[in-house]
Formats: sequence, structure tokens, C-alpha cells
Amino acid sequence: MTQTASQTLLEQLPKVRGGLTADASMASLTWFRVGGPADVLFRPADIEDLSAFLAECPLDIPITVVGVGSNLLVRDGGVRGVVIRLGATFGQVEILDGHQLRAGAAALDMSVARKAAAAGIAGLEFYAGIPGSIGGALIMNGGAHGGETRDVLVSARAVRRSGEIVTLSNEDFSYSYRHSNVPDDLIFVDGVFQGKAGERADIKAHMVEITQKREESQPIRTKTGGSTFKNPEGHKSWQLVDGAGCRGLTRGGAQVSEMHCNFLINTGAAKAADLEGLGEEVRTRVKETSGVSLEWEIKRIGELAHDD
Repeated sequence: MTQTASQTLLEQLPKVRGGLTADASMASLTWFRVGGPADVLFRPADIEDLSAFLAECPLDIPITVVGVGSNLLVRDGGVRGVVIRLGATFGQVEILDGHQLRAGAAALDMSVARKAAAAGIAGLEFYAGIPGSIGGALIMNGGAHGGETRDVLVSARAVRRSGEIVTLSNEDFSYSYRHSNVPDDLIFVDGVFQGKAGERADIKAHMVEITQKREESQPIRTKTGGSTFKNPEGHKSWQLVDGAGCRGLTRGGAQVSEMHCNFLINTGAAKAADLEGLGEEVRTRVKETSGVSLEWEIKRIGELAHDD
């Protein structure tokens, strides 16, 4: 859409208490720091604001939900319709009885691990190794270092496209590796997680071990997007990529990390097309050398630029 069209879309949307921004930068919201703008960006004030907006928003207007952008690639042509990004109101973490806690969908996974540790709740340390937010972890069964969301989730609240607020149990997600079977129209707002009693010192020591391993093995100080490909059954993606000779491979301003070759890096001037094209080249080479088809773990949204 042109700027005029974005402004026209803005005028079609319901009144909200949060923020509505036309032609909003998406590159600034992702860890890759690439991508075209959203026609309109909506930051709801709270769950009631989100629910009312969805209930009144015309059904023919596309809606896309994003988190903190840690595992997201926005294409250079930008995102049509409305992009919803949950803010600080949805990032609270509350300790409950019975070694449980409630975390908002916008809460960083690391924040959840730290809050649990401070309360003497064990079993959630693995979240210290996931570079994202709880909303993404709920949808993708986020996990690391031997733990997964399906191991600790009790229930989660979400808002349907109709505006209805619903609660799902762990079983409703039908979790598998980095996947859930929840409907695409659900926007998750928070979840309740079950831990167990633990010694604060032991929990924190475990978290330190997890974060040190991550810092030593992953290019977290670069413009990257987390694990690029899911691990195929019986394989590790990085080994397949390495075996295909792709470690350090470049395209434009994009590079396969030499530290951990299941990570793509924006070396400074990459376009989204460089990163996605490089990822597809890696998939092709891995298929040719090993016969294995790698599946993207990074979520890719938006449209290609006209010159791509």
C-alpha cells in the first residue's frame, strides 16, 4: 500500500485506547533489523482494548501478530493490513500459589526464568536459553536445554478474531516439536506455568550455566534471528548445514554464522531478501548433500519488494 492507502486503512479501523500508527517501521521491531513497514501497527492498551478492536475490525482487513521479533523475518515489501504488537501491559509476571506463575505473552522468556528463580520455583530455567517472548513460546512449544513449554504449561488465555476471550488447556495445544495445533486466529495474552519447589541458589546456578553455554555457542551479539531451521528427526540442523559446506556462506549482506551455522546474520547492510535467499540456498545444498529437507523455524511474513 502507498502512504495514502495506509492512511485510508487507518480511518477504517475502530477507535482504540492504545496506539495506531500508519506506515510503521517493522525493521526496528525485529532482531534482524530488516524489512518493510506495516500498513498499520496497533499496540493495544490491555486485553479489553484488544478484544474490542478485534470484535469491531472489518473481517476483510488482514491481521498479523508479532512478538519481540527475535525469530521473525519481515520481507522488504512490508506487511499489509494491521500488525498487532503487545506492549508492556502484556509483559507482567505474577507468582501464584502452588509453585505456579502467570506470565503475559509479551514477557521475555528470560524474565520468566528470573522471576521464577527469585521465587524459588524450579523447572522453568530452560526459558533462560530462549531469545523470545512467552507468546511465541506458547505457539511454537518453545524449548531449550532439555525443557519445553509443553512440560510446564497449565493453561493460556487468548483472544479470537471475533473478540471472544477464551482459555485453553495444555492438551488443547496438541504440542509436538516446535509446533502446536491451535487455530491461527488466536492471539495469546498470557499463560499459567507449573514449576516445583527448588533452592534459589541451585536454580540461579543452572540459569547461569544455560546462559553461558548460549553465549559461548551462539552469535547473540549480532543482528540475528535465533535458530533458522528446525532439527529434523534424527538430525541436528547445524551439522547438516556444516556438512553441506555452508558455514560462513554469504549473500549480499547476509551470512551463515561461522560460530553456529544454524544462525543467519545481518552483517550490517542485508535486506530481508538476502537473508531469506541465503536460507533457501542452504536448504537446497543440504537437500543435495544429505537428502534431508530443512524446515524453517524462523517465521517469515510480509511481501517481497517489487525489485526482488
